[in-house]
Amino acid sequence: MADLVIDAELITSNGALSVYYAALDELNRRYGTSDEDKHVSLDELLPPRGLFLVARVDRHLVGGVGLRPISDPTLDLAEIKRLWVRPDCRRLGYGIALMNEIEARARELKYRRLYLESGYAQPEALELYRGSGWESVEQYPSGVFSYPVANRFTKPL
Repeated sequence: MADLVIDAELITSNGALSVYYAALDELNRRYGTSDEDKHVSLDELLPPRGLFLVARVDRHLVGGVGLRPISDPTLDLAEIKRLWVRPDCRRLGYGIALMNEIEARARELKYRRLYLESGYAQPEALELYRGSGWESVEQYPSGVFSYPVANRFTKPL
């Protein structure tokens, strides 16, 4: 793996927004359309409780991932959003590196459990989650939007 650098960047930065919108673009292409912008606010990915990580190799964007608080704040739950790796950089270990880093950062933020969801048109993501300790769950926490046909996962920290 080339020298991968993963840093937190404000979601309002050009790099973070580039990754975020590339992820949305890919969702639109895979599923035909996406109303994700109705269910996630960029503000939720801002500190102090939110976070967005950007991965670069030789200063070039290769991917990113976000974290947002969900549910009752006293429960310390968060959701992983927008894991995305540039198509030409997939299967090089960048996705798992991003996931490991976002989990470590979530622990630092004192979250106790993480959630994420993925769909049928993202088989490589499903494989990544199932192979890295994420457990399938039927339901998301009460009051948190989840797509009806999504594959939902959780991981205690």
